[in-house]
Amino acid sequence: MALRTEQRGPVAVLTLDDPERRNALSAAMVDDIVAAVSRAEADEATSALVITGAGPAFCSGADTSNLAALGGGGEQAETRSVRSLYDGFLAVRDASLPTVAAVNGPAVGAGFNLALCCDVRIAAESARFDSRFARIGLHPGGGHTWMLERAVGPQAAAALALFGVAVEGPRAAELGLAWSCVSDAEVLDTAVALAARAAETPRDLLRSVKASLREAPWTPDFATAVAVELERQSESFERGWVAERLAARRR
Repeated sequence: MALRTEQRGPVAVLTLDDPERRNALSAAMVDDIVAAVSRAEADEATSALVITGAGPAFCSGADTSNLAALGGGGEQAETRSVRSLYDGFLAVRDASLPTVAAVNGPAVGAGFNLALCCDVRIAAESARFDSRFARIGLHPGGGHTWMLERAVGPQAAAALALFGVAVEGPRAAELGLAWSCVSDAEVLDTAVALAARAAETPRDLLRSVKASLREAPWTPDFATAVAVELERQSESFERGWVAERLAARRR
């Protein structure tokens, strides 16, 4: 298996486990990620996911043999499209449960996308966020420019994607690319502890809040946002979550 999974209470930890290739996104790795996310979504005991890599890297990007085949054309390129290389990190982005990236080393190209697809990123001091697409003659893909610009703003996104600047863990936290930067020894436990906080909330409520956050950029105006939230707040009352929590606080 190219992916190792571990259950830490309500948190599923998905570890990219191909250190010899610095956890490159091979076809097998992509398939394993898609399957693991699907299993976590179906498991009622899982409330959040943490994505990390077997050291010393988080993820070095797409498997270069796949890129070479696609770049050279021919039968291989016809049978495996560029779009299929996105499936692993897009499965993480499409997850309805909260996701945290524990970026324990370089996150390069499609590996950077994998980190961007998580709701929150915790960076180790050894983390390095490196777009690299243009430097290998490839236009960024998989929503890279969209996610990057939303994460850090237009100027920093240009520095990373257009000018080829890579940022280390501490600078990533300064830019807002990571929520925090911690020591390498602490990064996974910090990410799991953050993910476990989500598990204190009803699972369906987590999904509802995440859906609202995801939809917010496309909401046409404030009045629409208020109406959407009111509908979802009504469900909170109907499902008994509010009464249950308030009663617990009074005990």
